[in-house]
Amino acid sequence: MPASSSGSKTRDDLPLYRQVKDHIVGRIQAGDWPETARVPSENELTRDLGVSRMTVHRALRELTAEGWLERVQGAGTFVAQAKPQSEILSIHNIADEIRERGHAHTAEVCLLRREKARAFEAKLLGLRRGEALFHSIIVHRENGLPIQLEDRIVNPAVAPAYLDQDFTAITPNHYLMQAAPLSEAEHVVMAVAPSKEECRLLEITAGTPCLLLRRHTWSGKRPVTWARLLHPGDRYRLGERFSAETAR
Repeated sequence: MPASSSGSKTRDDLPLYRQVKDHIVGRIQAGDWPETARVPSENELTRDLGVSRMTVHRALRELTAEGWLERVQGAGTFVAQAKPQSEILSIHNIADEIRERGHAHTAEVCLLRREKARAFEAKLLGLRRGEALFHSIIVHRENGLPIQLEDRIVNPAVAPAYLDQDFTAITPNHYLMQAAPLSEAEHVVMAVAPSKEECRLLEITAGTPCLLLRRHTWSGKRPVTWARLLHPGDRYRLGERFSAETAR
């Protein structure tokens, strides 16, 4: 397991297109660009951010695939409207799901470290920009086959020992449920196209359809975590069984 970092890191070590994505999502989360608002053009973003047009184009393309933006031919790029959703999903521990099927769960910790919160991350976790957060990226496997890429940020105030955990032995879900008992959760599910790096980690080919679950949780009034749970569409499905009483 990678050793946890003792100091905070900026995220300027990320590829430029990821930094552009963070900037755009930060403006959306901060309310600077509300739903249906037109975002600056590729030329404007290239000039304002001091990066290449190819970098901006990739960032916009991926944010569109992830459901943050909508691109209208001849009109520009706009902040996507929230899509209708049904509240049918519970919080499940993926390791338990796999074991209940009689299969073996293993996990590969790709990243586990302290970072400085960017604007949109600070808003999600109730922090100030630049404050520390914890960031983990984990690939979950079922009988050796990757079925979930978990990219998670965590509020250190409610889960201070997060970086000390061995997430090859327990899942973040298991630890967080004990450290900060769940009181509220928000799920958003969408179909997305995976990035090149996500394809590499999930061992899938480019263009493979994927299912993305974005999960935001609270303990009491305090935000605990925000996670992107990415699944290859042909290896995983989301569902829930409920009674007639709960369906009303």
